[in-house]
Amino acid sequence: MAAATTATTSCSKIEQHKLAPCSFSFLCACPCRPIPSKAVILTRPPSKLSHLGLVLDGSRTKYGFRLRRNGVVSANRRVIAAVARAEPEWVDEDNAQQEVDKGETISMKEDIASERQQKPSQLKKRIVFGLGIGITVGGVVLAGGWVFTVALAAAVFVGAQEYFELVRSRGIAAGMTPPPQYVSQVCSVSCALMPILTLYFGHIDVSVTSAAFVLAAALLLQRGNPRFAQLSSAVFGLFYCGYLPCFWVKLRCGLAAPALNTAIGASWPILFGGHTHWTVGLVATLLSFSSIIAADTFAFLGGKAFGRTQLTSVSPKKTWEGTIVGLGGCIATSVVLSRVLCWPKSLLSAIAFGFLNFFGSVFGDLTESMIKRDAGVKDSGSLIPGHGGILDRVDSYMFTGALAYSFVKIFLPLYGV
Repeated sequence: MAAATTATTSCSKIEQHKLAPCSFSFLCACPCRPIPSKAVILTRPPSKLSHLGLVLDGSRTKYGFRLRRNGVVSANRRVIAAVARAEPEWVDEDNAQQEVDKGETISMKEDIASERQQKPSQLKKRIVFGLGIGITVGGVVLAGGWVFTVALAAAVFVGAQEYFELVRSRGIAAGMTPPPQYVSQVCSVSCALMPILTLYFGHIDVSVTSAAFVLAAALLLQRGNPRFAQLSSAVFGLFYCGYLPCFWVKLRCGLAAPALNTAIGASWPILFGGHTHWTVGLVATLLSFSSIIAADTFAFLGGKAFGRTQLTSVSPKKTWEGTIVGLGGCIATSVVLSRVLCWPKSLLSAIAFGFLNFFGSVFGDLTESMIKRDAGVKDSGSLIPGHGGILDRVDSYMFTGALAYSFVKIFLPLYGV
C-alpha cells in the first residue's frame, strides 16, 4: 500500500494529461515471462506532452516517456506491455499487443537501416587500414634484420597484452584463476624480448629457457598461493605469443643463403642491399605471407558465395565450402609466385608449401577463435579500426612461421634453390 501511494503521488503529471490509470504492481520483476526491452510507439499522445517520467521511489525517474517530432511518444516496451497485462479493464489487450508488435517492427526496420548505413563505412575503414598495414609490413619484411625483428617484437608485446586481457576476462576467469597483473606484464615483456634474443643468439632455446625461468620465478614468488591454472595460462601465453613468432625471425633472418637463380635477385638494387640481400629467407617469407593473405581472402569470398556447411562450432561463420576455396587459392598463389620468384624450383615443393601455409593459417585462426569464444568477446582488442586487435590480424601467422621454417630447413634440399 505504501509503495502504491508513493507511486500515485509521484505520478501527478500523468493524471494531468488524463492518461488511463493503472496499477504499478506490474513493474516488479517477473521471472516467468521476461519481456525484451525494445522501443515501442504509443500513438495519439496529448498535444502538449513533451516528456514525463514515472518516479517510483520518490527520488529517481525509473521509466521515461519522450515526445518525438512526428507526434508520437516513445516508451520502454516493458512499461507498455506490463500496462496491458496488469489492468485489462482499462486497456484493451488486443490493441496493446498491436502496439507492441508495431513497435517491434519499427525498431527492427530502424536497426536494419542503421546497420546498412554502417556497413559501407566499416568496409571502407577495413580496406584503408588493411592496405596501410600491408604496405608497412611489406616494407618491414624487405628491410629484414633488426628492423624486422624490432617491429615483430613490438607486435608481440601488444599481442601478449591482449592475450592476458582475454585470460582475465569474465568468461575465462569465471572458471579458473588468472595470473596476477604483474605476472602478465613480466610474461609480455619476456615475449617481446624473445625475438630479439633469437636474432642475437641465432637460436631460440636460450631465449625460451630464460623467459620460462623468469616467468616461473615471478609466479612462485607472488603473495598468496600460486595456482596451476595461473602457471598453465602464463606458460601457454609464453609459447603462443613469444615462442611461435620467433620462427619468423629464424625464417626471414636465419636462412641467409642467397637466391641468385632469380632474375629479381640478380638485379636487386644496391640501395636495398644488392643481390646478397635477396636471400632464401626473404623469398620464403614473402611467399608465405602472400599465401596466408590469399588463403584468408579466398576463404572469406568462398564462404560468402558458397558457404553452407559449418566447419566447426569454434568459429560458426567458417564453412567447409569457404575452407576448400581458401585452400585452392592458397596453393594457386604459392605455385604462381614460385614461378615468378623461381623458388622453390620444384612444383611439388611449391604445392606442399602452399598446403602447409594454409593448414597453419586455419589452425591459428581457430585457436584464437577458441580463446575469444571462452572469453566471451568478439575481438581481442580495438587497436586497429575495422580489424580489431593485433591477435585478430596475426592469428593466421602464429603457427605458420614454425611450419614454414621447418619445411624449408628440413624438407627442401639446399633450401629449395
